[in-house]
Amino acid sequence: MTKEPEIWIVRLNDTPLGHLDLYFTSEGLARLEMVDSGEDFPLLIPGLIHSNSDQEPPDRVVSFVNETLGELIGFIEGDLTNFTQVPIDLKGTPFQIRVWQELQKIPRGTTISYQELAKRVGNPKAARAVGQAVGANPIPIIIPCHRVIAANGSLGGYSSGLDRKRWLLEHEQTAG
Repeated sequence: MTKEPEIWIVRLNDTPLGHLDLYFTSEGLARLEMVDSGEDFPLLIPGLIHSNSDQEPPDRVVSFVNETLGELIGFIEGDLTNFTQVPIDLKGTPFQIRVWQELQKIPRGTTISYQELAKRVGNPKAARAVGQAVGANPIPIIIPCHRVIAANGSLGGYSSGLDRKRWLLEHEQTAG
């Protein structure tokens, strides 16, 4: 029987995007969830590092948490960082990881279509598969999947809701 990996969770409370729940491994940020205040289960105390074990987070994880929170707070307040200092721990298929890496190259304040993203990952006929990989992005905001829109210019979809996607796109246009 394999041991469940240690996960540390911290919440950034009451942002324009709702609560941001950040999940860290010993390698970096593994997941970011945007949570409405009405969906507050389990209850997380903002700023406190919670764990799925009794272990205190190692200094390395505390450093990851501090760096990530600092950049996210700065981003929300208008400092449009590229999140290059946030250590991430991506888990996915090779195709998903290739798509997520390409998402990080889209300049802030700009958008591209799923079709264009498919071309950029070297598979121009895979717009639908690219859309599925974008939708599976475990670290929205940091990996800016909100910058991908439909070919007709509509927002398309967003795993955290279109209101959040709209806010992120408008924020990047007006801030900084």
